[in-house]
Amino acid sequence: MSLADAQGMLEVAGDLVDIVKLGWGTALVVANLQPKLALFREAGIPVVLGGTLTEVAMRQGRVDGLIEWLRELGIDHVEVSDGTLPVEPATKTALIERLAGEFTVLAEVGSKDTDFIMAPYVWVEQMERDLAAGAWKVIAEARESGNAGIYRGTGEVRTGLIDEIVHAVDPQRIIFEAPRREQQAWLITQLGAECNLGNIAPDDVISLETLRLGLRADTVEHFAGGGE
Repeated sequence: MSLADAQGMLEVAGDLVDIVKLGWGTALVVANLQPKLALFREAGIPVVLGGTLTEVAMRQGRVDGLIEWLRELGIDHVEVSDGTLPVEPATKTALIERLAGEFTVLAEVGSKDTDFIMAPYVWVEQMERDLAAGAWKVIAEARESGNAGIYRGTGEVRTGLIDEIVHAVDPQRIIFEAPRREQQAWLITQLGAECNLGNIAPDDVISLETLRLGLRADTVEHFAGGGE
C-alpha cells in the first residue's frame, strides 16, 4: 500500500482494523515503511511483519538481528510460522517462548503448500503447543490466495478440519485466515459474527464488516432475520 492508500483505508475503515500485517517479506523492500508505521502508530493499530520473514531469519541464523530491527521500528507484535520453510517443532517452541517475554506473538500453523494435507489432530497438537509456549493467538494458514491450509485447492472450506479444531481449541485464541468472501461468510455463520479473521485485503475490510452485521446477501438471512 502507498501512504495515500493506507490513509484512505484508515479514513474509511480504521475503527474496524485490529492489526495491520505487512505480508511475507515486503517490509524489507518497500520505500515507505517508516511513514506507514508512524501512520498506523498514530491510529493506535499494531503492525506485524510476515511470518516468512521470521522463517528466513531462523534459516539464516539472524533472529537476533530481526529482534533488534523490530525494536528499532517500534513493532511489538511478531509472527512465528513454519509454513514456507521446514522448522523443527522444538525450534519453533523455543523461539515463541523467547519472543513472548517481549513481544505479542502470533504463531501460524499450517503449510502454504497447496498439496500438503495435515491431519486434524496434528493441527490441534501444534496449536496447543504454540499457545502453551506463550503465543497470544494462533493463525490457521490459508495463504493470500485462500487455497491451502484450512481450505482445499479450490478454496472450499475443509469443514471437518475446522470442526475438529474448534472442538479442541478455543476459537477465540485462533485467527482464521479467510481472504475470500465465501470463506469469510462460512466462518462467520458457523463461529459467530465476532470470530477472528485474518488475511483480509485492505479493500475488503468494509465488505467483511457488512458480512458480520448481516448487511450483505451472504449472511443477511443468518444475522438480520429478526430478533437480536
